[in-house]
Amino acid sequence: MEVCYQLPVLPLDRPVPKHVLSRRGAISFSSSSSLFGAPDPRQLSQRRGAISYDSSDQTALYIRMLGDVRVRSQVGFEPERRSSHPYLFIDFRTLHTRLSCGSASASSVPERRLHRLLSCQRYLHSSRLLRGVPQQIPLHILDEDYTGQARCMLEKVGNWNFDIFLFDRLTNGNSLITLTFHLLNHYGLVELFQLDLVKLWRFLVMVQEDYHSGNPYHNAVHAADVTQAMHCYLQEPMLAKSLTSYDILLGLLAAATHDLDHPGVNQPFLIKTDHYLATLYRNTSVLENHHWKSAVGLLRETGLFSHLPPEDSLNVERDLGSLILATDISRQNEYLTRFRTHLDQNNLCLINASHRHFILQMALKCADICNPCRPWELSKQWSEKVTEEFFQQGDIEKKHKLEVSPLCDRETNTVGDIQIGFMAYVAEPLFAEWTRFSDTRLSQTMLGHMGLNKASWSSLQQEQTSMSEEVEPSTVGTDIGGVATQTDSNIVTATGGTSSKELPQGSREP
Repeated sequence: MEVCYQLPVLPLDRPVPKHVLSRRGAISFSSSSSLFGAPDPRQLSQRRGAISYDSSDQTALYIRMLGDVRVRSQVGFEPERRSSHPYLFIDFRTLHTRLSCGSASASSVPERRLHRLLSCQRYLHSSRLLRGVPQQIPLHILDEDYTGQARCMLEKVGNWNFDIFLFDRLTNGNSLITLTFHLLNHYGLVELFQLDLVKLWRFLVMVQEDYHSGNPYHNAVHAADVTQAMHCYLQEPMLAKSLTSYDILLGLLAAATHDLDHPGVNQPFLIKTDHYLATLYRNTSVLENHHWKSAVGLLRETGLFSHLPPEDSLNVERDLGSLILATDISRQNEYLTRFRTHLDQNNLCLINASHRHFILQMALKCADICNPCRPWELSKQWSEKVTEEFFQQGDIEKKHKLEVSPLCDRETNTVGDIQIGFMAYVAEPLFAEWTRFSDTRLSQTMLGHMGLNKASWSSLQQEQTSMSEEVEPSTVGTDIGGVATQTDSNIVTATGGTSSKELPQGSREP
């Protein structure tokens, strides 16, 4: 399907006013035209691109702020605090007044063309074109040979050894869009829920764009990988015979959006830098709440479920949030204990909607951290990417004289010891319980891969230790006993002494 986008046109001889600039996902950029033509004049008082105003309720303002859709009462309405973030300060009380005035004087002033608000990333993409900078957005039109290979891969999308990196290259960087669209069609959800194809495509494009491509790990390829893993779990007999179409729709959408607009740093970093998101969500599941609200913002902006009764669309948003919030690693023990209790008591009844939803939560948690269970060639790439993202955060913390978060110091941690610790204390307990629930060939395959990968990292660690000892043999054997002791300590740490380190609260990856 071909979707045409009308790019905004800005006068190049005039600077962009400050009040239309903003950050990713926030009130950001006013283009000269809406994405799909001019809006209906009758809806001008209600629609402001990513900002919508309910004229029937004068006390509520619906704002997509940094991807967060929130209802704020006019009484005690205060702007968000941004002292810790280098973004523009916007007083939404002024915005509320302007919207009200605009509605009141609509009949007396000439009608003004209203524009769709773009996220910061989409604004930057369009402005590069307008300023003559070479476009770096992957083209959606691919060579026929490549699209043919991508279609062949989609025929085997249910295989656990599916190479998402190769698929991303074959789709020219559009793996998340292509994969999610294919799966929604595969399950017949587009026809069953009467989803508008243009709205669906637009939603998926915006989801992919709102992932930060500069993140080594938390990017659209990771979201596509999690979506593919979720599809594999949905095919498992225990789930396939019990889940409804609504459950499947929720599972796929949650997988595709579970890390939407991830900043590339973890929750402790946001808290200790006094980030306004941490204040907004009271230091509780900060990133997960933001991912959820960002997804809801795009659902409302594209109107993907606008044809459903309001109560049904709100239920979709609520259940989507319940799934995404379950991926918070700081609540890992809570979910794992509940899962283990259900299995011990053998009281899971998938006829019960709440039990089905809980299994979906566990499936998404498994899909989110399934990298250690992939074949070595894939698992190793993911391990290196997530570790590099950890180290980049540590570099930022060092630069700004902050305490370096656990596992984020590239001088004292290695990929191997981080992975071995993650498998031992996070991944293995979770997938052991999942195998108790669904003891299938796939579950045994995942456990087998994880065991082999853990052994491979241990072997690499030992080889690196042996090489370092050979490089400085005189140092280890001299009277500087402390060096030899330190070397032995490193060996112990590399071979499994990671129990003294805590996994960062906001990072869910291996």
